[in-house]
Amino acid sequence: MSSIDPPRQRRILAVLVVSAVLIWIDSTVLGIALERLADPVEGLGATPGQLQWAVGIYSLLFATALFLAGALGDRFGHRTILMLGLLIFGASSAWAAWAGDPVALILARATMGLGGALIMPPSMAIIGWTFPPERRAAAIAVWGSSAGVGVAVGPVLGGLLLDHFWWGSVFTINLPIVAFGLIGAAMVLPNPRSPQRRRLDPLGLGLSTLGLLGLSYGLIEGGHQGGWNRWQVWGSIAAGLVLLAGFILSEWREKQPSFDPRLFRNRRFAAGNFTLAVVFLLLTGQSFYLAFYLQGARGMSALSAGLMSLPAATGVIIGSQLGARLAARFGVARISGTAVVVLAACSALNLLYDVNTPLLWIGVVGEVVGLSIGMTTAPTTAAVMAALPLDRMGAGSAVNNTLRQVGSVLGVAILGTIVSSTYQHRIEPTLAGLPNAQAAGTSAEATRHVAGTLNRPNLVQAANDAFIHAMHVAALVGAAIVLVGAIVLILAFRGSHRIATVQEKAPTMVEV
Repeated sequence: MSSIDPPRQRRILAVLVVSAVLIWIDSTVLGIALERLADPVEGLGATPGQLQWAVGIYSLLFATALFLAGALGDRFGHRTILMLGLLIFGASSAWAAWAGDPVALILARATMGLGGALIMPPSMAIIGWTFPPERRAAAIAVWGSSAGVGVAVGPVLGGLLLDHFWWGSVFTINLPIVAFGLIGAAMVLPNPRSPQRRRLDPLGLGLSTLGLLGLSYGLIEGGHQGGWNRWQVWGSIAAGLVLLAGFILSEWREKQPSFDPRLFRNRRFAAGNFTLAVVFLLLTGQSFYLAFYLQGARGMSALSAGLMSLPAATGVIIGSQLGARLAARFGVARISGTAVVVLAACSALNLLYDVNTPLLWIGVVGEVVGLSIGMTTAPTTAAVMAALPLDRMGAGSAVNNTLRQVGSVLGVAILGTIVSSTYQHRIEPTLAGLPNAQAAGTSAEATRHVAGTLNRPNLVQAANDAFIHAMHVAALVGAAIVLVGAIVLILAFRGSHRIATVQEKAPTMVEV
């Protein structure tokens, strides 16, 4: 490891934190713009399925390109790949901001996911190369705090911009951050690379990407008009599952796989990652439909809706610190297991939400959700990594990050589809006899637009009632899924009262 003085270490960490904030801002800021994007006049008139793709495609490309980023960094230098990621992220942010239709937005978001994937693994490698073992954990903790900053700042800044500018302005937040990151990277960051270069694994990248695309397409398409009895739905789901099975098989046969399925032989590693995946499934899916609840059914401004995300964001920050300390004393099963049960209960509490639910109550539930997520993710991540041998930590970290993103993809696909299909079934009798009733029933936003055109205020109330019913169904399904995750986690970690800790050796790299 190169000898770098502490002042430069701090500058390096600052650049890496700013670069990582991009990833987390963009994972949340689009939610504020969804209601506007669905509007056929002020937005793009996007359908629910198109909005699901706009949200989910970012996580999908992010998940499948993570391995590619690490391998490219080993070959060409991690600063080089990080700067490439920043350039891609900035260019695709501008593309998204001025996208002329939903398809262009989806493609821009996919490219942003690729750029984000090229930022994260090089950042971790540079931290490992820069900081000695005794300071590395603290540096990673500071870098990890970028998640809380991005989750808190993104929706608020996005809401502020939406209240004064066009929908695409939410993506302009990224441009000055990208500029700062590029200048800082060029001036401050080292460019380490590994003398042992990993293979790029194009087969694994192709199978995993196409598999997740097929599975997501089938799930999202099932929620459109026409329902689940079409061959496009089940054929796509089946093809996706076959491709993902092929991906697992191809990785299993490799001596040094990008995604090592052998790690799941470890019961605690498998259980912990399953639970983290379903937690992110609920988090992303719930964020998707709550955006429409706050701005659509309740008519809140974008800024007000963004401010409603602050309790959950602060809860995550507090819960991460609190959960790590309590789990070290009482064990993951008791602390994180209980937190996941509480998270399931909070999802079930969405059944009490209607258009008149006090915002204070929603904020309190959001705070508890954030605390539960923080008390789950930090201790469980530490525990699943500690369950592995020292020489498998890097592979385990890659699997852990990928499965979180896969959970996010499925959250939007599954819970978003439940909301969409349930709404369409519920509103259909109300729209009978209206001109172009099928188009009017695709979403609550479409129904409200028709209500305004026909001067039918009763349709607005019907749309709100149908949407809230659909949201309740999705919340109940999400609660059930997360409860399964809680049971799996508790059973796997029961009897363990401390989190084992390991200290990773400094990676062997050279600077170029």
